[in-house]
Parts: sequence; structure tokens; C-alpha cells
Amino acid sequence: MYDSNYLANHLRAASVGRDDALYAEMLDGTTLSYGEMFDAAEKNASALLIAGLKPGDCVAAQVEKSIETIQLYLGTILAGGIYLPLNIAYTPLELEYFLKDAKPQIFVCDPTKLSILQSLANNTGVATVLTLSADGIGTLTDALPANNNNFKAVARDENDLAAFLYTSGTTGRSKGAMLSHANLASNAQSLKDCWRFSERDVLIHALPIFHTHGLFVATNTTLCAGSSMIFMPRFNSDLILSLMKKATVLMGVPTFYVRLLESTNLSRDTVANMRLFISGSAPLLAETHKQWQALTGTAILERYGMTETNMNTSNPYDGERRAGTVGMPLPGIEVRITDQDTGKELAQGEIGSIEVRGPNVFKGYWQMPEKTKEEFREDGFFITGDVGVMDNNNYLSIVGRSKDLIISGGFNVYPKEVELILDDVEGVYESAVIGVPHPDFGEGVLAVVVLETGKNLNESLLKAILKEKIADYKQPKNIYFVDELPRNTMGKVLKNDLRNEHSANFIN
Repeated sequence: MYDSNYLANHLRAASVGRDDALYAEMLDGTTLSYGEMFDAAEKNASALLIAGLKPGDCVAAQVEKSIETIQLYLGTILAGGIYLPLNIAYTPLELEYFLKDAKPQIFVCDPTKLSILQSLANNTGVATVLTLSADGIGTLTDALPANNNNFKAVARDENDLAAFLYTSGTTGRSKGAMLSHANLASNAQSLKDCWRFSERDVLIHALPIFHTHGLFVATNTTLCAGSSMIFMPRFNSDLILSLMKKATVLMGVPTFYVRLLESTNLSRDTVANMRLFISGSAPLLAETHKQWQALTGTAILERYGMTETNMNTSNPYDGERRAGTVGMPLPGIEVRITDQDTGKELAQGEIGSIEVRGPNVFKGYWQMPEKTKEEFREDGFFITGDVGVMDNNNYLSIVGRSKDLIISGGFNVYPKEVELILDDVEGVYESAVIGVPHPDFGEGVLAVVVLETGKNLNESLLKAILKEKIADYKQPKNIYFVDELPRNTMGKVLKNDLRNEHSANFIN
């Protein structure tokens, strides 16, 4: 046990005395026990300490997904550091900002990028650069000690920082969310309980691990339950379907389920051994939810979280998993809907700003005290920036982001309301509704639509359908048809990209 290190203690507790229990199985058939996993994590911690890491220092990592990367994450926690995972797609120019802002003591990168990133690290004040490849090879691995007979975890309490996660930065410069040991530990424990994780579970882990979903939700929950995982470098629908016979849980983004539904191998028999399918990181189309249930006989469990708060709500394990909703607040977490300007709590059924309070909520933005103050109410509720509505049974539905709200002629238009109508039209696969500059109304409503394969709908038909269902001011002035919507690595539609692309388009 790691009694002095709050998060490490919580992540290790379920596997104490079970060192031989399976932690991870790789696709090549190699396995790693819990004892081997934490032994490697301790060796990583020792290597980081020898390299000069001090309690409260940051370790930044831009490396490919590997089991060694998770060992680095755990090693950073054991060494008293703050772990900063960075998207592997970031360019050197983007990395420069994060390294300058987070000021890591140690930066771990891919060996193939060392020649470029060493110079960048030198120029941004990083003291030590180590390397780690997707195969687990590099100077970090070379620096691991032969044994850890005398290892002792660095003391960290619940309020100490465990990780930085940077926001996407679509409305300004990216902000570093400070996540404490208690933030991560409490959320992992809550998810373990609500989703009924146990040591008998086997998770198919196909998510990236530079993001809260793959690293903190999938990895921490598995560790907290003492369960095991099948560790995949990336998503592969055919492979995932073949693995379901020996797995029990899949966590994915909506794109996972869309791709799996396209396979002729998906059936009730395929999923017979699976007890739970979880979706998050982006909204799951109600149609996808319905198609999945009709084909497999199982209901996808959708939940809601964000960089700053980990998970906030979840559809129930027992009970109705409602398509189009993200469920109810997790135990110990308060969610309320308020007027964005006044902060006054609104009645159930009214659309407003989603605010959250609980042990999962981050400590603030790194080196941005004024921005932190702006985002919190005086009573401790965090203003998420999401817009939603809570029904009479406490199921939360996300309407959109406050920055996506369209104000047309002085009237508020919530994109989700229009998108739901469009998505329900036979032949429409999905849609995105945005606001673009309009000379008369300030903003005009514009829709971008993806059709189902082989379907042939036109703008006039969709406008006629919308005219029957929503007020004039909510109706799109123009509708454009595209092959696919732009998305980030976690499947979220990049509405900012759509706005940039269509901002100069004339609206009739």
C-alpha cells in the first residue's frame, strides 16, 4: 500500500494481496500482473526522482499509447509529481505553448521526435528530456533501476495536485485545469460503484490516454476495482468484436458505436458476454442508441463529464438509460441549471447554464486566478459553459455549449433543438447547426447536414419540414450538405471550424 500517497493508495487498494492477478493483456498475447504493473510504476518513480523531480513538479508526456505510458503516469503520481499528458497530434509550435505554460521539470517524448523537441525543451526551460516509444523503448526505460527493494512513495495528500489537463482552447488560449489527488480518486471510486466494476471485469481499452476518458475514467476505474483490461493501441472495430467473447465492458466515444454498427458481425450473440457499453466525450445520437439496442438487445450507458470535472452524471446501471440524455448526477455531485447572467436557479424543464459542485471539480486554472474566479460562483459551483435542461426525474440533457448559442434578431436559438429535428428526418445521418454573421439579425442560423448513404434529400424539403416544427427565427437560412462533419480525436464536432468555414457565406 501507499498510505502516504492519496491517489496511489486508492488505485492500489483493490489489488493488494493479489499481485498475481491479471492487470492487462496486450494484443500480442503478453500479459502484465498487478504486481508487475506497480513494480514497473515504482521503477518509473525512482527514475523520475533520480532525474531531479521534486514534489509538485510537472512531468509532461507526448508519447504514443503503450502500457509503459500508464506506468509513467503512475510513476509520476508515486514520485509526488503532476502528470501532464499531451495529444500526440500537437505540433512543435503547439507544444511550445504547453511547455512554457506548465513549466515541466521533465518532458518525455517519442524518440523519433527527439531532434526537434530537445531544442524546443531547451528553449522553454525544461530541465530534462527523456524518450519513450510505442514499443516501450527509450532513455526513460534505460533509466529504470534494476529493483525497487527500498522504494517509498512520496507523500501527497488529497489536496495536492496530481495532473494538469489542458482545455481545447477553441475560444481563447488553452487553460490548464489543475486536478487534485482527491478529484481523481473520488471520481474513480464513484464510477466503480455506479457502474458495478469488480475484479471479475475485463475492459476493452481502445481509447487514447492523453485525455480524461482513456486515462482517468478507463484506467483509474479499472485500477480502483482491481479488474483487468485488454489493451489496444487504437480502435479497430473487427478486432473489438472478436474480443467481446472474453471481455465484459467497452468504453468508447460515439464514433466507436457507429463503426461497430456498420459491421455485419455485430449481433446479440457477439455481445453475449458483455455486461456494459459506455459512451462519452461527445453526444451520442439518439438514433445510434436506438439502433444499438435493437440490434444487440443492450442499451448504451451515456454519461457526461469534462476536462475540469471528470464525470458529473451518468445514466443508471439499473433503470432506464434514456437516449438523448446523460443521466443523473453521480453520488456526492450536485448539478443545477441556472440563468447564465444572474446565477439564479431555474425550475426543472427550463433551459439554462449547467453548474456543478462536488469532490470531482478541479482546483482552478493553472496561473490564471482571475479566469478561475470568473468560472466559479461564490457558493462553489463551477460554471461548466454547457447549456442543458433537467427533467422531472433528474435526467440531464445537454442542449449545447454557451458559446454555441445563437442570438438571431434578439432571440435565443439552441442548436441542439434544431439538430434533433433534422436528425429525426429519414435519410439524415447527422447535422450541426451554427450561427454565422447576418446583416439584419446579427447572427443567422445555418445547418450543415450529412445524409445517409444512398439518400437524396434537398434543402427545400428539409426547410419545409422545419417550418412545420419550429418558429421562424429558429429555422436555418441555409442548409449545406457535406460528406462528414469535422471532429476532434474524441469525436466532438468542431463547430468552431464550421463557423470559420461558413462565416463569409451569404445567407438568404
